[in-house]
Amino acid sequence: MNTRTTTQRAGVLETLRDTPRPVRYLLFGVLVNQLGAFVQTFLVLYLTHRDFTVGRAGLALTAYSAGAVFGTMLGGELTQRLGPRTTIVTAMTGSAVFLALIPALAHQNLFPALVVVVAAAGLISQAYRPAAALMLSDLMPAQHRVMAFSMMRIALNTGAALAPLLAAGLILLDWNLLYWVNAATALTYGVLALTLLPAVHAPAAEEAESPAPQGRSGYAVLLRDYRYHLFLASVLIGTLIYIQYTVALPLNLARDGYPTAWYSGVLVTASVVLILFELKITTYVTQWRGGLVGAIGTAIMGLGVAGYALAGHAIVLVLVCTALFVLGVMVNGPTMFAYPSTFPGPVKARYIATHQAVFGLGMAVGPTLGVLAWERLGIGIWPLCGVLGLFAAWCAYVGMPEKEEVTA
Repeated sequence: MNTRTTTQRAGVLETLRDTPRPVRYLLFGVLVNQLGAFVQTFLVLYLTHRDFTVGRAGLALTAYSAGAVFGTMLGGELTQRLGPRTTIVTAMTGSAVFLALIPALAHQNLFPALVVVVAAAGLISQAYRPAAALMLSDLMPAQHRVMAFSMMRIALNTGAALAPLLAAGLILLDWNLLYWVNAATALTYGVLALTLLPAVHAPAAEEAESPAPQGRSGYAVLLRDYRYHLFLASVLIGTLIYIQYTVALPLNLARDGYPTAWYSGVLVTASVVLILFELKITTYVTQWRGGLVGAIGTAIMGLGVAGYALAGHAIVLVLVCTALFVLGVMVNGPTMFAYPSTFPGPVKARYIATHQAVFGLGMAVGPTLGVLAWERLGIGIWPLCGVLGLFAAWCAYVGMPEKEEVTA
């Protein structure tokens, strides 16, 4: 079901010129919302500051992460039935309400209510993602679709890079500002969506006019799409490998006696490289078969992470391996994020939502699995990641066929 248009390679400037104004508004809203995305990063610190135990803080974070995973599935269903703009407005408005309630409920005797609200915040705050991805794929010219998802990733990464700096300033004033500002950025995105984004028809309307293949529902088609299951396996394994860059690597560097400043430098360097060069790299790989791009990028990413086994020998090896790892992420990321949007309208929203739910699941369980693996395997975690990366690369290659490779 994947499509490929044979065209000359479009440059970064050409893509930016051809980007419709609604897409610019959409991406700006994503950036604004991500600038205030403090919950997952600072929730444990915030609750321990409010005298909760680490165990209770961890439980609240788990509730948020679980809500976020299911939130993408909810977002897919809302997008299918209500349309992307209505879903974004609903998700952002609801998210603002729940986030603003967190400081009021951050008291020991209100902990059960706090967990419910935090889980609801995770659920509703992530529901916008399938809607934004669907709108992006529908509004952007087909030849620039992968580039569009690269731009969305850059908006997310830029927001994620700047958010901790903003949070640090807010904490100096008042810890509660973290959640009030988060609510304000979510509400801002909702207002932008309501006033500036077009009212794209809900996919359910298309489904009524053009039913899914053989009369099956969107999820029935997905359950029978075994190649897409391989794609999802690649996404899950790749995400588990990716997250070790922020989990097992700092543990490894600390054990080897490197100062924390070195790890901070690695993080900043990787973020800058991603933001500056991903679009340019994407202009080259868009001409390749999607499965090949996914396989090559995932394999490079896995091999880069595997090289962290040599971290104890010299910090320069950490930097080289990080450069290799980031190269893999830049190669495979935009193409794999864009792939679910290539499916037909009647099932597209659910394919997108399932992909993002699997990605969210990997991000949620990856830290726990990484710590457990580090405690049991030590630096053995890195060659394991390398092997898993090669397997994930095979899954991507087989699971992302061209349209002509798919049989009815």
